[in-house]
Amino acid sequence: MSSQTESADVIVIGMGPAGESVAGQLAEAGLDVVGIDRELVGGECPYWGCVPSKMMIRAAHLLAEARRIPGVAGKVEVTPDWGPVAERIRAEATDNWDDTVAVERFVGKGGRFVRGEGRLVGPGVVAVGDRTFQATRGIVIATGTRAAIPPIPGLADTPYWTNHEAIETEDLPESMIVLGGGAIGAELAQVFARFGVQVAIVEALDRLVPLEEPEAGEVVAEVFEAEGIDVHTGTAATGVQQRNESFVVTLDDGTVLEADRLLVATGRRTDLAGLGVGSLGLDETARSVDVDENLRVTDGVWAVGDITGKGAFTHVGVYQADIAVADILGHDHEPASYAALPRVTFTDPEVGAAGMTEAQARDAGIDVRTATVRVPHTARGWLHKTGNEGFIKLVVDAATGTLVGATAAGPNGGEVLGLLALAVHAEIPVAQLRTMIWAYPTFHRGIEDAVRALDL
Repeated sequence: MSSQTESADVIVIGMGPAGESVAGQLAEAGLDVVGIDRELVGGECPYWGCVPSKMMIRAAHLLAEARRIPGVAGKVEVTPDWGPVAERIRAEATDNWDDTVAVERFVGKGGRFVRGEGRLVGPGVVAVGDRTFQATRGIVIATGTRAAIPPIPGLADTPYWTNHEAIETEDLPESMIVLGGGAIGAELAQVFARFGVQVAIVEALDRLVPLEEPEAGEVVAEVFEAEGIDVHTGTAATGVQQRNESFVVTLDDGTVLEADRLLVATGRRTDLAGLGVGSLGLDETARSVDVDENLRVTDGVWAVGDITGKGAFTHVGVYQADIAVADILGHDHEPASYAALPRVTFTDPEVGAAGMTEAQARDAGIDVRTATVRVPHTARGWLHKTGNEGFIKLVVDAATGTLVGATAAGPNGGEVLGLLALAVHAEIPVAQLRTMIWAYPTFHRGIEDAVRALDL
C-alpha cells in the first residue's frame, strides 16, 4: 500500500438510506468507516423522493377531500395554493437541500465522510478524486439509482424535468406531460392535476402502475380520467421537440401532445460502469448487482439498496442494511427474504401490495386461487361514499392454503396492506384468517369478505 493510500476498516460507497444505515451502525460498533457520496447524505428519499413527494401528496389529498364535501357535508370553495407546499418542502423535508445535519450525525458516530464520486479500482480499493482508500474489512456498495432517460429523439435537447425538478419547483406550469405511468409518474401527475395543472400521462405498457395487478391500473386510470387527467396507455413517445417554449410530444399512435412542462418518470437506472464494478470481475452492463442472502457480492464486498435490484424502496434498503451489518460484524442473522415485500403507490386510491401478483404466482408454477372484493361494496366503502374507489385482491397457493400475494387499493390502502403483508410473511393459513374477528366497520374488514369468497 502506497503512503498516499488511506486505510479504513469499511468503505461505504453511497450514503442514501441504506448506505447511511450501514455506515452509521458500523461506526457505532467501533469500526473505522469511510462514507462516500457524490451528492447529499440521506440520498434520494429525504430530498427528492418519498418524504417531499408525500408532503405534496398530502396537500393534494386535502384538496380532493374538500372537493368531495358537496352532497355529503355542505358546501366549500377550494382555491389551490402551491406556495405552502413548496415552503414546507424546503423547511421540513429537505432543509433547503443541505445535508449538514446528516453529515454531522454520521461523523458524530465516529465515521469519516468524503464528498465525491467513489469508484472501485481493485479488490478492497476505492478512489475518490485524487484520494485512494484501502478497506481492510470490506466495501459496501450502496450507490442507488438515477432517473432513467429514454433515448427518444429530441428529448435530450430539451429542458425536461425529472422528479428532482418537480420536487424543487416553486411555481406550477399551466400544463404538463408526464412520461411514465409507474409509481413516481402516477403520484406526481395526480398531485399537479389536483393543483390545477392540465396533465397528460403517457405509459408505453398497457396500463398505469404496470408492475401491479391489472385491476390496480384500471382503477387508477378511471380516477385519473374523472379528475381530468388525459391518460394514454399502450403507446410510447417517438419524438420530443420544443416549440415556442412549449414541449411537443409525438406518440406512436399519431397523437400529438403539447404542454408547458415535460416530466420524465420512466424508471431508474444504475451506473455500474461508472462505479467500476468491472475491477471486481462483474458485468458493468447489468441492470443491478447480484447479491446472496447475506447481501454479499463477492469476498469482502456487500451491496444494499436499489443497486441490488430487489426493489427501489427505502424500506428494502434499510432492511438489507441490517443484514449486511450483521454479516460484516459476524453476528447471527436471518437471511434476506423478499417473499412478502410490501410496496405502496401513494396515488388516490392508494395501491398497496405485498408478495406476488396473480400473474407472477402463475408464472412460478403455483396452483392459484384468487378472490377480489370492491371497496365500494364493503360496509366501510359504502359509508365512505365519495373517494371510495378500490379493491382488495388475495392470491392464494391452493396447495398450502396460504397467501402468496395481496393487493389493497383504496382509501388508506397502504395501511390496510399491513395485515395482508403480515399474512404473506408469516404464511398464515387462510383457514385461520377465517376464524378472526374483524372490527366493523373498517376498511380492513374487506379482507374478511375476500377471504370468505375464496374457493379452496
